[in-house]
Amino acid sequence: MISVSTALSIISKIRYTPNPKTVLLKDANGLNLGEDIISQIHMPPFRQSAMDGYALLLHDKNSYQIIGEVKAGDSQNYLLKPGQGVRIFTGARVPDDANTVVIQERVNRSENTITIDSEIHPNQNIRAIGEQIKEGDTALIKGTKLTPAGIGFLAGLGVTKVAVYAPPNVAIITTGNELITPGEKLKEGKIYESNSIQLETVLEQLHIKEINKYVVQDEYESTKETIRQAINDNDLVLISGGISVGDYDFVKEALSELHTEELFYKIKQKPGKPLFFGINNKTMIFALPGNPASSLTCFYIYVLPIIQKMMGINAIGLNRTTKIITKDFVKKGDRAQFLKAKVSGETVEILEGQSSAMLYTYAIANALVYVPEHIDNIEKGKSAETILLPI
Repeated sequence: MISVSTALSIISKIRYTPNPKTVLLKDANGLNLGEDIISQIHMPPFRQSAMDGYALLLHDKNSYQIIGEVKAGDSQNYLLKPGQGVRIFTGARVPDDANTVVIQERVNRSENTITIDSEIHPNQNIRAIGEQIKEGDTALIKGTKLTPAGIGFLAGLGVTKVAVYAPPNVAIITTGNELITPGEKLKEGKIYESNSIQLETVLEQLHIKEINKYVVQDEYESTKETIRQAINDNDLVLISGGISVGDYDFVKEALSELHTEELFYKIKQKPGKPLFFGINNKTMIFALPGNPASSLTCFYIYVLPIIQKMMGINAIGLNRTTKIITKDFVKKGDRAQFLKAKVSGETVEILEGQSSAMLYTYAIANALVYVPEHIDNIEKGKSAETILLPI
């Protein structure tokens, strides 16, 4: 059995080089760029009016002759003399001769003549060519997570396709004779299976769409063959249950017979001690505890950093901070603990109901408080390491 810090160190040292895949820009939301994006144009590509008003060629008087109009999208380039101008609208091309744009609220107009009732400055309300980005400049760097704003920015540069780090194909294998599908009649000795939908949902939250689900009974040969198939067809395999030391827990033995390289098994923590991590060829494999809260905690702490590596994400794991706990906490036992908690402002409340089988507490939590194995208690008002859950 290893410590939490040792397990995380092993995770951090995993080297994974994802291969970029070209996708349509509209399909890239939430994914990370697999290459730098170089702008092929200036943005804006022409001098652009920032306001509705009048584009003028300045002279020493406050009255101007208006000789035309430029709407957004027009290409006409009026030739202006000092004291002349054009009516112009936001986003429209500013004539080459114009050297200022006066907003319409500062102007009095009578037919084709305007007078200005405020001081005018050169180049006001004009967006210069390349003000946002110049041709040849790097628009977004490799590894940037694409958001709706980023996608809009690239679309504005004329980009239609991008190379991204594609999400991994993920297998979820559910084990257990006692499990039945929600919606079926609950029979004596059976429970509804929740881990697979829980894992599927958190994977989808990470923009992973290729999820293959398998169900296997507590029988050795079928367990082994199901794991073999999942390893062959997926980049990441998540096995729910069957990894402990009971008479009907066959996952560890099956992984060994399939020549899986074990990187660690069992962590000195609560919940989630019986956690396995290994590699078979290039497929990453996690055998997660069957208890729902243990399974989800192990996913957030250990699986998520591996997925981030596979998707070209620089961050490792969830965001961590320190918060002030609202009541005394005394730890039982000598294992490190991940406690379901609720953050509010600068404080964090450790919730009741920390059993590894309880999901209700998880359902109302927005954080985990981490208590290392060498700490026995935390007094009210003291700071505690707090892991922020995605919501």
